[in-house]
Amino acid sequence: MKKLKVNSDISYFRKWTRKSYSVFKSLNKQCAISSLLVAYSLVAVPYESFAQADTILVNNNKELDEVVVSAQRASVTYSQMARVVTIMDKKAIEAAPVQSLQDLLEYVLNVDVRQRGNHGVQADVSIRGGNFDQTMILLNGVNITDPQTGHLSLNLPVDIESIERVEVLQGPGARVYGPNAFSGAINFITGTENKNKLKVNISAGENGFYSGSANTTIISGKLKSYIALAHKSSDGYIENTDFKNSNAFYQGKLSTEVGLVDLQLGYNEKAYGANSFYTPKFPNQFEENKTSFASLRLTTHGKVKMTPNIYWRRSQDRFELFRNNPASWYTNHNYHLTDVYGSSINFAFSSSLGKTAAGVEFRSENVWSNVLGELMDEPMKVPGESGAFFTKNHTRTNLSYFLEHNVFLDRFTFTAGVLANWNSDLDRSFSFYPGLDMSYQITEDTKLYASVNKSLRMPTFTDLYYVGPSNIGNSNLEPEEATTYETGLKYQKGWLKAHAGIFKRKGKNMIDWVKANSEDKWQAQNITKLDTWGIEFSSHIDMRNLIDENFFVKHIAITYAYLEMDKSSDEFISNYVLDQLKHKLNISMNHKIYKSLGASWQFAWQDRNGSYTWYNKNDLSQSEERSYRPFWLVDTKLYWQKPSYTIYLEASNLLNHDYYDMGNITQPGRWIRAGVKLNLAL
Repeated sequence: MKKLKVNSDISYFRKWTRKSYSVFKSLNKQCAISSLLVAYSLVAVPYESFAQADTILVNNNKELDEVVVSAQRASVTYSQMARVVTIMDKKAIEAAPVQSLQDLLEYVLNVDVRQRGNHGVQADVSIRGGNFDQTMILLNGVNITDPQTGHLSLNLPVDIESIERVEVLQGPGARVYGPNAFSGAINFITGTENKNKLKVNISAGENGFYSGSANTTIISGKLKSYIALAHKSSDGYIENTDFKNSNAFYQGKLSTEVGLVDLQLGYNEKAYGANSFYTPKFPNQFEENKTSFASLRLTTHGKVKMTPNIYWRRSQDRFELFRNNPASWYTNHNYHLTDVYGSSINFAFSSSLGKTAAGVEFRSENVWSNVLGELMDEPMKVPGESGAFFTKNHTRTNLSYFLEHNVFLDRFTFTAGVLANWNSDLDRSFSFYPGLDMSYQITEDTKLYASVNKSLRMPTFTDLYYVGPSNIGNSNLEPEEATTYETGLKYQKGWLKAHAGIFKRKGKNMIDWVKANSEDKWQAQNITKLDTWGIEFSSHIDMRNLIDENFFVKHIAITYAYLEMDKSSDEFISNYVLDQLKHKLNISMNHKIYKSLGASWQFAWQDRNGSYTWYNKNDLSQSEERSYRPFWLVDTKLYWQKPSYTIYLEASNLLNHDYYDMGNITQPGRWIRAGVKLNLAL
């Protein structure tokens, strides 16, 4: 295989290969960033110090060994793979004019982020036209997806300042990660320095916004500890949109003779006004979430790589339909507690026949509630709540076996794998979900890839059991299943990196909340059939490589995605499935202004399919179906950067447009914030 020729001082990519907690690395799989740059650089412009040389300028007279990141269960280089993985590294994250991970994901190709509350309060994230329950969320390679509802999956115990990079797998990943990686997976990876450091970020802005965070890396012998604390709050941009959000996180990594031991401990607490979150008929809603998380993993040395892992996640949720002045018929808040615990082990080894990986994962999902589940013999007191009791519960167990093999023949790569899955809620034995990925290196600069993968998604506890003023669950729901086909080209040479692809997902038993008339309640149902197809295009232009290394514009990146859906079932009004982003265009730019002063820009155009039931807030008896309107958003960040500090001013929705991610939930207008970051050696 031919090596790419690049500047030998490109060193920051190497840290992408050294972290055992990468979701793909944790599964003992790797890919070369020499090709992954096509996906990564499309998202946002790397954030560099103007006093230093641009570290991604290409020099064809020097060579650099391929650097690897994650991609599948067996360890392979990216140039041997046939999947699309989008990466946002630390510099891209720091350059983005955002204050939350939810806002950051807005910039990723074919990722749809539908926010109810801003600044990370609550958001539904989906990939390639899927819904928020079809995207797996991981923290340092550990599955933290919420079985109660995908609304809560992004309740992370870390804030954006702690994230070293974000990895987004475009397309199904069931045979790699298990159930619920239906349309894609997102892995958030925390950062640790190689030296003792303290980082502080303080910011404030309109609408009573305040944010403060501090994180430190402490190295003592073979133990590296990372500790992070964060808090943010706001009075809200309209009535009943105030929030408080706090995080605490610890990660310890200990090098031993056997391998690397990785311990994680985290806690997140949120309380927020939920204006019209789940129904516009009751705008005075309120919600509080508490999330605890722990995991312990060992990654061994040796020819056969073993990765045993155990983890636990608890989510406690209180939802109030009336924050104050409840109606006479309102008797109680909704209380939920979910406990998820699991264990897994993965084996990977190489032979003359290629690279092979095998693994098994056990996962137990449990819910206690006064709404979700089946009636308990005896009520159980809700922890920390006076006079509140759980009256229902449900437990289900999932067992997954994985097998994958990789073959490399000159320019051609071939990967085949299968997931065998059993769930205690289903009246059947193991079900099988195979997948096949292939790629061919047409030239040194161009690669053709193709894949076909089958995936599944189990219903959430909300899908199965929820009954409320506007929704009715369905305990007879079947798992969603789909087969996804995709193919495309990747190109990288000199100043241009580009990617174009097309995919089709053929789904059956797809779950949606539907109703026949606007006056009816939403009810969970398996739609007979739902086919989704789309095209993706992205390009990244290195302006300093194209024009001059001192040119004031560093990079321009453009991504575009188009989606279509074809539903075969009775005609219903859809709440989630048929309101995908039909068009999504993102343009990113980073440029120098003067010395250490620079700016980054994000331009986004979104055109959503479908409609929503609009209610007159002054007279809720008046309603009508309205189509979503397309809109432009402009976000910007102005910064003065020095090695030990950065001063910044940023604005979201700079043009102050009115828009909706979800019907009847008004998004914030222009929101200006300012802050300072400190980067101190200890």
